[in-house]
Amino acid sequence: MQPPHHTIFETACSDLDVLLERMPLPELRGTRLFATGCTGFFGYWLLAALECLNRQGQAIEVVALSRNPPAFLDRHPEFRGLPWLSFVTGDVTNFRLPYGRFDAVIHGATDSSPQAASNPSLLLTGMIDGTRRVLDSLADAGCRHFLLLSSGAVYGDQPASMPALKEDTGLAGDPLSPGNAYGEGKRIMEMLCACRAGTDLPAPVVARCFAFLGPHLSKHLVPAQLLRDALAGRPIVLRGDGSPLRSYLYAADLAVWLLALLARGRAGRAYNVGGTDAISLAELARTIRDTVAPDAAIEILGIDSGAPRNRYLPDTHRAHDELGLAAWTSLPQGIARMAAAARLALR
Repeated sequence: MQPPHHTIFETACSDLDVLLERMPLPELRGTRLFATGCTGFFGYWLLAALECLNRQGQAIEVVALSRNPPAFLDRHPEFRGLPWLSFVTGDVTNFRLPYGRFDAVIHGATDSSPQAASNPSLLLTGMIDGTRRVLDSLADAGCRHFLLLSSGAVYGDQPASMPALKEDTGLAGDPLSPGNAYGEGKRIMEMLCACRAGTDLPAPVVARCFAFLGPHLSKHLVPAQLLRDALAGRPIVLRGDGSPLRSYLYAADLAVWLLALLARGRAGRAYNVGGTDAISLAELARTIRDTVAPDAAIEILGIDSGAPRNRYLPDTHRAHDELGLAAWTSLPQGIARMAAAARLALR
């Protein structure tokens, strides 16, 4: 019997293979890529997609920055020994870039954990200093493609009158609220990269990422919490009133979107990355229940205060119209994949 991590990985690769047939990326053939932020949810799926491309003979070399490569490989031994993948050990604020040219860079290293959010000053400093370090290190590396992983948090609160956030929406969070440190940090990262664009670095393609689900999603995020309840055979509990609106993109779709933006996105341009169908958290709980545990009860602990419902919804027409990107995997399919991986991991 295959170990659970191998089965989960091969299922992810099967999903990615289907999507890469729909969205082949020959532009990445022979690329030498430097990537930060490769040891979390985004990184896992990006590396899985790059493994699929290399199985196709794309000959993509990846050098990934990690504070602790052995710990990552212990969690995900499926990446151990891959000939195209090597690691640089270091923090994003003080690493040493290996010698040689890099054709492309993906910069996404940001700590989005609740622990990081509890120290907004440290979080903001790390985002700014890390981006400066990446830009300084790559100044002479010959990069032609630069993808910056940003966030929909740069827009601040979405007004109730706005169905979805567009890339040219002139909104931002309150800079006097420490709770907005993550979104403001991403705004500064975008500005730093834009200011450095010129003779030594290309202008970035900016991926403003919203909400996602799939295997290896961080445990503190709502879809992971609801799924954990469903798989444990207990009531699916929503701590709030269930009214916030989100739209979710499946992880395999996310990885292909990001690599397509790296290969084909317009330099100096931002693209929203996320799902297309709005769903309330209460509806998400029901969808998880119906997909995974039809007999489970749903408990909504919060009370509707009558305040405008929280919204976090991207307009993704730019990515669709310019690059042909779409939410190819349905929400129930994504939930089923996530549940299957969680069951395997419990073996």
